[in-house]
Amino acid sequence: MAAVNWGAMSGLEPAAGRLLVATPLLGDPHFARTVVYLLEHDGGGTVGVVLNRPSHTPVGQVLPDWHDAASGPAVVFGGGPVQPDGALCLGELEPGTTGIREVVDGVSTIDLDGDVAVVAPIARRLRVFAGHAGWSPGQLDDEMAEGAWWVVLGSPADLFSEDPRTMWRRVLRRQPPPLSLMSTFPEDPSLN
Repeated sequence: MAAVNWGAMSGLEPAAGRLLVATPLLGDPHFARTVVYLLEHDGGGTVGVVLNRPSHTPVGQVLPDWHDAASGPAVVFGGGPVQPDGALCLGELEPGTTGIREVVDGVSTIDLDGDVAVVAPIARRLRVFAGHAGWSPGQLDDEMAEGAWWVVLGSPADLFSEDPRTMWRRVLRRQPPPLSLMSTFPEDPSLN
């Protein structure tokens, strides 16, 4: 049987707005079965947020003014292992408006020190993350070559999904074969 080239299955390059989907080979507990929304990928490295790790902490518990503005589930999401004590907010804003910096497709970073009364009327959806995921220049490319990640198209609907816990399977299921078949890969193949 020929060896599977896990990393070559998706064929896309990382870019803002795309998703990194952890392959079954990625055993790091920070990233096992995660879906990461990429915020930037350039010569300075790669930054993204994990989409499918909602916490049990309501946004209002740590950012009381922002609780009613946050999209459901209105909890803080574990965005990644980098700066886990820092908060990052992403919003899908009305056309023609931007937050601190537009990422792609109407998604912008939002200043949590700003006035929620100014942001809430122009925000279609908001999500708060504790920490983020980051890779130094070349690090993500190396991990992809090792078969740790697939790159697939993403959208604001992924970023603001109301059912984040099932995202890994759902994102894979909508891909063309053979990647769609990976959505059924068991968490523990030895039990299969």
